[in-house]
Amino acid sequence: MELTLTTAGESHGPQLTCILEGLPAGLAIDLARIDADLARRQLGHGRGGRMKIESDKAEIVGGVRHGRTLGGPVALSVRNQDYENWQERMSPTPVGEEVAEVHLPRPGHADLVGTWKYKLSDVRDILERASARETAARVAGGAICRAFLSALGVEVRSHVIQIASVKAPFGPSTELRLADFDAVDDSPVRCLDEATSKAMVAEIDTLRKRNESLGGVFEVRAFGLTPGLGSHTSWEQRLDGRIAMAICSIQAVKGATIGDAFQIAGLPGSKAHDEIFYSEQRGFHRQTNRAGGLEGGMSTGEPLIVLGAMKPLPTLTQPLRSVDIETLKPAQALRERTDSCTVPAAGVVAEAMISYVLADAYRRKFGGDHIDDVREAVSCYETRIRWAR
Repeated sequence: MELTLTTAGESHGPQLTCILEGLPAGLAIDLARIDADLARRQLGHGRGGRMKIESDKAEIVGGVRHGRTLGGPVALSVRNQDYENWQERMSPTPVGEEVAEVHLPRPGHADLVGTWKYKLSDVRDILERASARETAARVAGGAICRAFLSALGVEVRSHVIQIASVKAPFGPSTELRLADFDAVDDSPVRCLDEATSKAMVAEIDTLRKRNESLGGVFEVRAFGLTPGLGSHTSWEQRLDGRIAMAICSIQAVKGATIGDAFQIAGLPGSKAHDEIFYSEQRGFHRQTNRAGGLEGGMSTGEPLIVLGAMKPLPTLTQPLRSVDIETLKPAQALRERTDSCTVPAAGVVAEAMISYVLADAYRRKFGGDHIDDVREAVSCYETRIRWAR
């Protein structure tokens, strides 16, 4: 059984929609928890004016009754409050007056190639869907995936380890517990190190005054995973490949790594792998986690550690050089309302995507029509492999 997540909607359209298909019945859904994740997605020093307009709330419009899933597709919607200001330009139905087209593609965005691919002359036909605003729908769906994982004892968290040139004094090799993330959202950049957090804020302020945008690196960790999610038997079932695709599908993310990745690429094998131990109390276990919780395309039972590298946002307050796609003359790229840094928000989106991939992995492995069936299947499997949490 697979779990699918589909989104629809445009940045300034009426709403964003998410449909999840493949969840078991009986899963408790807390709308307030979904809204809390949507609010977390809007956090972060360096956000722009759009966050002052939108106050995202989810509405469950199918698949849930009296707070529990029914076993069918679950549909959620997130209203775009800014649509009120864009009704003519973004109306789903024809409008009486001609709406001016946009012909100024931005370097680093989907604008130019999208107009080629879909034979369109208006850049807005591309940028509205390509916008990171779409991730609000993913976060709403991801929150339901998080509820499913929580019911199985799995928790997913994230934090920021780099913004522009400022790096936290730790990385994937740093041992972190679930409790270490309790106050991460109190940081204006969602960084676990207070001194680094202040330096990141200063870096954002400095570069924002220069009309620059900033990228960075976030890290996602999943605690409590059952060993054996994913498979070594075919490339499309390898969990590391599915995770990398999910992270790199987030707008502006250009790279994903698992565990120490590039660091161990420069080490001899004796220092690169996680040795295996056994004790009556702990069962099979490792003393290191350089692999980031994955071996052979499967979860090992150690915490999953995933990093995503985000480029600086392509919409700049001081636009880059471009070409008008109608006149073919040099011009400045489109200037839209924009953020200067969204790395903290990208970490929250990455939590949603990792939650979806892991929830799908559990559905593929354990099936079950009701959440109790899933719990029982997981328990039987962990007993068989003598896995001690």
